[in-house]
Amino acid sequence: MEPISPVARIAEQGQAVDIRVADVTKVFAGSAALHDVNLTVRPGELLALLGPSGSGKTTLLRVIAGLAQADRGQVFFGGSDATRLPVQKRQVGFVFQHYALFKHMSVADNVAYGLKVRERANRPSKSEIQRRVSELLDLVQLSGFDNRFPAQLSGGQRQRVALARALAVEPRVLLLDEPFGALDAKVRKDLRAWLRDIHERTGKTTVFVTHDQDEALELADRVAVLNQGRLEQVGSPDDVQDHPATPFVMTFLGQAARFNAEIRDGRVLVNGKPAPVAAPKSTIGQASLYCRPWHLKPVPAGHGYHQGIVSGIRRLGSMRRIEVSQADGKKLEVEVALVTNLSVGEEIGLDILDGVIFRDG
Repeated sequence: MEPISPVARIAEQGQAVDIRVADVTKVFAGSAALHDVNLTVRPGELLALLGPSGSGKTTLLRVIAGLAQADRGQVFFGGSDATRLPVQKRQVGFVFQHYALFKHMSVADNVAYGLKVRERANRPSKSEIQRRVSELLDLVQLSGFDNRFPAQLSGGQRQRVALARALAVEPRVLLLDEPFGALDAKVRKDLRAWLRDIHERTGKTTVFVTHDQDEALELADRVAVLNQGRLEQVGSPDDVQDHPATPFVMTFLGQAARFNAEIRDGRVLVNGKPAPVAAPKSTIGQASLYCRPWHLKPVPAGHGYHQGIVSGIRRLGSMRRIEVSQADGKKLEVEVALVTNLSVGEEIGLDILDGVIFRDG
């Protein structure tokens, strides 16, 4: 019989399950870290929990894992209520930011740890544990590293060991808390592609926490954006980037300039001039228009929707980002083609090419 590959073995460990968080609230010292959160992670999905520090990302992950108990609400795995299950019985694989490897153990022993500490009745044989460890190290591209210790590995290699250890216990779901947060930019970028490949090959339902927008948008099937313990938006990377549901999502996912606007007769007016932005249906009154740097275009002074002075010019890949200071002290950023004849101190106007409108109040 042909041996089963490590990828096939992991995929055979059971159908991917969904995770459902229903009306979850968590309070610390009288302050709510999570407010009535409702979220469904689809079977086999890679979902990112994205938000600034203190937004509730890690608290939500810990509630899903069973490392923290919600004050109100429920957590379901595959339709089964897991709310009161201890972490040991949830069959969750957890990867922390700082690896949490045992320094005195070899790579092989670290990966095998979760199997060796099982109750005797459920503990695999020594030969079975050794085989699984070998397969997992092959999966995470660390074959031959069995006898090394964490101190002898790079940060990226340690995180791969941490993932192998999480997979060794045959988890129903995989939870990652800022898995690349302690690594430098180059290693992080390499590991993103590697993690996405591992996910596609194993099909594990996976939730990972990050505050890095690029990381979330590049890796995830869907992104859940949190702010002050509340879910602001859940959607595909394109959804949250191109159709932000709230001003917070708009500003958190990238540089944005805000302009006062008015919605009248189905048009968006900025300084009394119609802007080429669609007005929300059946809406009138004061609004806010948010524009990305590429939604603005420099024009000669005296033209456009706003006036300002070029206060800075810097290279941004194949573009130049122009900083424009206005009379009220507000600074805007505009992206233009690399070839530009603008100079610092020059007075210019700004045209609005596109943007996202939100009704005030």
